[in-house]
Amino acid sequence: MINSGDTAFIILCAALVCLMTPGLAFFYGGLVSRKNVLTIMMQSFVSMGVVTIIWFVFGFSLAFGPDVHGIIGGFKYICLQGVGMNPNPDYGPTIPFLTFFSYQQMFAIITPALITGAFADRVNFKSYLVFLVAWSILIYIPLAHWVWGGGFLQQMGVVDFAGGITVHASAGLAALASVFFVGKRKLISKNDQEPHNITHVALGTALLWFGWFGFNAGGGLAADGLASTAFINTDISASVAMVTWLVISWIKEKNPSFVGILTGAVAGLATITPAAGFIKPWAAAILGLVAGVVCYYAVQFRKKVEWDDALDVWGVHGVGGIMGSILVGVFAVDSVDGVNGLLYGDIHQFGIQLFATIFASVYAFVVTYLILKVVNFFMPVRVSEEEEEKGLDICIHKEEAYHI
Repeated sequence: MINSGDTAFIILCAALVCLMTPGLAFFYGGLVSRKNVLTIMMQSFVSMGVVTIIWFVFGFSLAFGPDVHGIIGGFKYICLQGVGMNPNPDYGPTIPFLTFFSYQQMFAIITPALITGAFADRVNFKSYLVFLVAWSILIYIPLAHWVWGGGFLQQMGVVDFAGGITVHASAGLAALASVFFVGKRKLISKNDQEPHNITHVALGTALLWFGWFGFNAGGGLAADGLASTAFINTDISASVAMVTWLVISWIKEKNPSFVGILTGAVAGLATITPAAGFIKPWAAAILGLVAGVVCYYAVQFRKKVEWDDALDVWGVHGVGGIMGSILVGVFAVDSVDGVNGLLYGDIHQFGIQLFATIFASVYAFVVTYLILKVVNFFMPVRVSEEEEEKGLDICIHKEEAYHI
């Protein structure tokens, strides 16, 4: 039976997750140089349009419908049933079908947009559009089905409350694959490496943090105690990770960096995502501590080996999502949502979390690399040196963010 409270809550959560994509645009836009700010912001915004169309026409059906005939069945439900009950009670028994559909749609939108921070300043927009479509179809939709839509990983017992495997690990490893394929930026000056507007980074972080409450608290598809647990776990992990990053960077770099604490908060948010509805608040604090330490040193490692992941998508989202997805198998307790981890005697849960995380990460990395290789065969993925030097805003979009 449809519950109006649950319905209103998940609609609100979907709106909050939707807000995260513009938030990501500001977060990434502030971190790049001023000559590329419109390009990277547009890459996030255009995902809202392109992925919505994919999701409506066949994406949702493939992710959450039957393995073979999901396209026809899902499209029929979207167009004809619409306001009725969910065809599958596992997908929110107390909310309308379209509420679940729209909530999941927002996850599908932001996931490929996360990848763009890795290849900032150097990818052709036309090639990006083709990549966006291919990545959504070949990577996000299969992973969503395997983990959430009744696929083989879900049948094994893998849990992922709000997208550690399907969103952050997949996007982070896809980002790393794109870095290897596209190559390093040909930087003209140090200014091209520095954030052009840290206030935009702060605004983006605020929108992401705010939206993340819907991202995680809505994972149980009901307005109940589980949502409250996921909500507070989200805030605790982000806060602890922020302070941890601050302490480490202050000691190592001799100054308290604003960009540093904002990055630390996002690392904590990414890490808690798969575990938010399975662990207790004290464990969320541990995950935040781990996120602050491990993601900080992952970023330092990336710099040392000179991987040009421009905005540290791998080090923050990839490493954070992987850690959180595995640590669910350590700290989960059945009194929260029916799952026990290694700490409570369930070795099997830890093992399948480890397997699923590694499998999804490798799958995302390999298929992303292949997608880029195929796209590059038909059209250049990377812009010319002249376009990179002048900036993509003016060369591709014929627009400038600032007229000074």
